[in-house]
Amino acid sequence: MANIAGVEIKELVSHADERQVFREIIRVTDPFFAEGFGQWSYACMNPGTAKAWHIHRKQVDWWYVPLGALKLVLHDLRPDSPTYKQTQEILLGPDYGHKVVRIPPGVAHGSKVIGGVTHLFYITSRTYDPADEGRIPHDDPDIGYDWTAGPPIK
Repeated sequence: MANIAGVEIKELVSHADERQVFREIIRVTDPFFAEGFGQWSYACMNPGTAKAWHIHRKQVDWWYVPLGALKLVLHDLRPDSPTYKQTQEILLGPDYGHKVVRIPPGVAHGSKVIGGVTHLFYITSRTYDPADEGRIPHDDPDIGYDWTAGPPIK
């Protein structure tokens, strides 16, 4: 699957000693976070849960999974993008390395829990605005993504 234009992955650095593990997620001065803070949200999802598709015209999302395992699926619906109509999968959670994913406006996104109970923290560049919230059916034939498929057999 392709890497979608404008989607950025920030690898996180952990600092551990016998007292704690410290991990900085995002700073206001980070170019990765240029659009700035609007809202911070949290979701706790049960195993096997799939949620798709969601899209914004203006809002940027930053997703981080500190516990559990999540498959984030992105589909580019920006006609002027070099990756228009391409799909990208990203595995999130501690087993896949700690990282934050930046999802730009116009990129449809959905997720499927592929491990135990999964915790998702996400920051958005804008506060909730129903006019900017778009939904696309999970089985949209133009996207053609199969949410029930397992990993490829190799």
